[in-house]
Amino acid sequence: MTPCTHQVYLVTGFTDMRKSINGLSIIVSDTLSLDPLSQAWFVFCNKQRDKLKILFWDTNGFWLYYRRLEQGRFQWPNHAQAHVAMGIEQRQLQWLLSGLPVNNKTCHSTLSGLSVI
Repeated sequence: MTPCTHQVYLVTGFTDMRKSINGLSIIVSDTLSLDPLSQAWFVFCNKQRDKLKILFWDTNGFWLYYRRLEQGRFQWPNHAQAHVAMGIEQRQLQWLLSGLPVNNKTCHSTLSGLSVI
């Protein structure tokens, strides 16, 4: 099984969660100047930081994931500018979904250049 290697973008600032696929796609294409039909995942958060939407294109249609917390808040990064694409790794998305900040400093660093003997 090959690991999933999609690019993940946090869309900084806060997004109106009433927006559906079309509205979120317009933010991606017009505001971020990115292609919503790429294999990238685009993650949006509401002002209260208790709801996330993840938009991505898969072969012949869009997926729209929606997560609502019943208690607590997502550790959404603070950025002065709204609707800027902040590229993150997939493991950072997992941290965010688990309630951790995406800039968690207590993780193992990524190793590269290794081989199996």
